Amino acid sequence: GFLIDYGDIKTICDPIVKRLDHYYLNDIEGLSNPTSEMIAKWLWDRIKPQLPMLAKLIVYETCTTACEYEGE
Repeated sequence: GFLIDYGDIKTICDPIVKRLDHYYLNDIEGLSNPTSEMIAKWLWDRIKPQLPMLAKLIVYETCTTACEYEGE
């Protein structure tokens, strides 16, 4: 009953996440104001074309603070 294998998701998302991990986010094109909302949209714009069934993306700032993005 899985819609997509987690390995396929990892293959799509890893290169995108690596562009953010351990980098100064303000220097990444499109993230001059790296709020959780902006990061969620930035990720969505890069993941959704490769993962059309993506319905929601959640970016956590802390254990209790997050941004949920469902596209426009």
